[in-house]
Amino acid sequence: MKQRLPVLAFLFIYSHFICAQAELQGVVVDASTAGPVPYVSVALYRPADSVAVTGTLSDSAGFFRITQVAPGAYRLKTFFINYKPRTISVTLKRGEVLKLGTVLLEPINAQLNEVTVTGQRSDLTIKSDRQTYRAAQFGSAVGGTATDLLRNLPGISINAEGEVTQRGANGFLVLLNGKPVQANLGTLLNQLPANTIESIEVITTPSVRFDPDGKAGIIAIITKSGTDRGLSVLVNLQGGLPSLNAFDNTHHPVRYGTDASLSYRTARWDWAFSTAYLRNDVAGRREGDVYTILGNRFTRFPSLGERSFNRYTLTNRLAVSFTPTKSDVWSAGLYYGSRTEDRIADLVYTNRTTDRQTGLLIGQIDYFNANLVRKRGQFVTANLDYNHTFRNKATLNTGFLYEYDYLDGFTRNLNVRLTDIRDTLQYTRTTTDRPIGNIRTTIDASWPLAGGRLEAGYQYRFQNDHGTYRYLNQDGRGAPLLVIDAFTGQAQINNQIHSLYAQYGHKSKAWEYTAGLRFESARREVDIRPQGKSYPLTLNNLFPSLNVVYRPEVDWQLRAGYSRRVQRTSNLALNPLPEREHSETLEQGDPALLPEFVDLGEAVVTRTHGRNTWQATLYYQNVQNIVNRVNSVYADTILNRIFTNAGRARRLGLELTSDLSITKHWKFYLGGTVYRSMIAGQLFQNSVVFTNQAWVYSINANTTVQPSSTWMLQFNLNYLSQRITAQGEDSRFFLPNLSVRKSFAQNRLSVMFQWQNIGMGWLPSNEQRITTRGATFYTTTNYIQERDILLLNLSYSIRQRTKPAKLPTNEFGEKEF
Repeated sequence: MKQRLPVLAFLFIYSHFICAQAELQGVVVDASTAGPVPYVSVALYRPADSVAVTGTLSDSAGFFRITQVAPGAYRLKTFFINYKPRTISVTLKRGEVLKLGTVLLEPINAQLNEVTVTGQRSDLTIKSDRQTYRAAQFGSAVGGTATDLLRNLPGISINAEGEVTQRGANGFLVLLNGKPVQANLGTLLNQLPANTIESIEVITTPSVRFDPDGKAGIIAIITKSGTDRGLSVLVNLQGGLPSLNAFDNTHHPVRYGTDASLSYRTARWDWAFSTAYLRNDVAGRREGDVYTILGNRFTRFPSLGERSFNRYTLTNRLAVSFTPTKSDVWSAGLYYGSRTEDRIADLVYTNRTTDRQTGLLIGQIDYFNANLVRKRGQFVTANLDYNHTFRNKATLNTGFLYEYDYLDGFTRNLNVRLTDIRDTLQYTRTTTDRPIGNIRTTIDASWPLAGGRLEAGYQYRFQNDHGTYRYLNQDGRGAPLLVIDAFTGQAQINNQIHSLYAQYGHKSKAWEYTAGLRFESARREVDIRPQGKSYPLTLNNLFPSLNVVYRPEVDWQLRAGYSRRVQRTSNLALNPLPEREHSETLEQGDPALLPEFVDLGEAVVTRTHGRNTWQATLYYQNVQNIVNRVNSVYADTILNRIFTNAGRARRLGLELTSDLSITKHWKFYLGGTVYRSMIAGQLFQNSVVFTNQAWVYSINANTTVQPSSTWMLQFNLNYLSQRITAQGEDSRFFLPNLSVRKSFAQNRLSVMFQWQNIGMGWLPSNEQRITTRGATFYTTTNYIQERDILLLNLSYSIRQRTKPAKLPTNEFGEKEF
């Protein structure tokens, strides 16, 4: 009994102490917009000696909670950049849960041009569910496109064809200012000027409140401009110096562009407008070698010639926000964009056919192939959203979006005899006309529950794509140009998706977690006319997610996450009507394609020390129904390239990131990943069974020297090792870049010189070989794009804003471009 007395006494004192503790809760809100302010520092001070007792950060919804506070009088203080500090006197009683309600923060509207900041900000910000990378630190990308920014991020790789992968997976959900965009990521990045981007966020295990689209996770892009009161203007001009090596292409590349952002804000209204025009040509060369086997016939036809791009992009975006009360926000957006891209591939083929048994030459011919693929698109999007915040800090958000897009274009192949270019051997022309309509409606709600937050929502998506495709062929000089009925028709594709989700999140000083489940019912219908073939597909799936964060100390963070995702095929990959992509390639889709489903899991350790950050991530990907483009022999000199479900892909890897401030004026950033890639499956109704494994790695390095507040020198290197595919491999690919920037007029005016794709006549940069093989064919193509590109960029701002504007963009159409 005597031994129990100390224990009982301890338990009594401990329980008495715990019960005596008080708790403080509240929500931090922007006084001008009534929107929540995330990640605000909230601290309690003793009035007597102004000593900080405890504190916390507000979460993504502005909610904060301070627990285990001794009873007494305190001063609560808030701290956050671009907001005035707020002080509130509070008195906490024993066992009390004091709910402060709304804590209003006043934005700082004064212009701070008088303050000169030397040194550099961190490129990398680690949050519980994402990594945020500040675009301004990647100076070599300024004046280019978002592609030039994204290729600097760890685990991100962009190959010679513009395909973007994250840890080897090539499918993303793209968010632009918080809005989902179904556009193909490579297409979107190439038409979005880097000058307009504030930051890029990478979300590798997204929660269920996001669309499940994108097997590699989410890329969230935040654009510039802002919400402070008054007028702001930002203008950028870009010009390219004459090309140093245009490979003797028919036309020399032209590069120039301009973009401007204007915003004006009053107490209740917020207007933002952005316009951009970009001409971004790239010269190139193509070296190919192909052979086919048909019976005893062995045909080899190497090729050599031009492969260049001419690109024209225009975008206009308008966003309007109205705040009639502190609890209500109406916002609307209008987007118009147009884009034209010409891909020129003028090649000389050397065709030789021999008998496999005798080795004798059966036939030979040298011919010139003039190949032009022209794609054009016009994109119109309009959206209307409404947000309401209740007194208990519950929220209700609704949104409606309508989009109309029109895509058209043609592919032209002309084969003529080298000895007489008037002698047409074969001429094919395929045309495309595709009107696309899209609707998206959403309703989301969230409310405080049991010290955390519960979120739920519903979304409906509908898309129709009624494309008309014509295939015309002329065999020989003087022959008529005829429509090939078997390759001509309409592909009518309708997609409907209903989805429901719910998730709960809770945060304490050391722990944070979010768990949720999303249910999705999707129906797809593909009708091919006049062939009269239909391919319906109905899928009902669950998409769970879980993210857990533990912070044992201020400078350490441990995170584990899991998310199930889906990668839906583009409508183009569903179209079975063939297109003559090259003289040697007949390309078509598969209307019975299944979407890819992927499980993403990762464990992350983050260490911060001052301005230095280190992060290590162990990750695993499991992809079912992986979609590949595979080849088979169609004719002696033609390969049939089709989209198909090729089986299963798995990747187990490690990603490392470091963001270091070596000195006050020197920063070094390094991100990279290495993973084991495993692909297994079957092709062509089990006639080909394959298993491929290989190690893959990529490195993105960036170093910046800033000798003064007005000068900056930066060098970056992007390297991607060889990768395996279902039928072959892609070679290594790397890009070195250098940039120098000088600022004037208190940093309002800046001039940037860029040296992109450094080659210096001997480095094989911006070059990649793609190889595939089968029992009856072999093809390898080396794509060599322009090196040593020199650019000048001029930027001028008038009262540039401190917060991003939510400008609209196209959601669906550019995915199909």
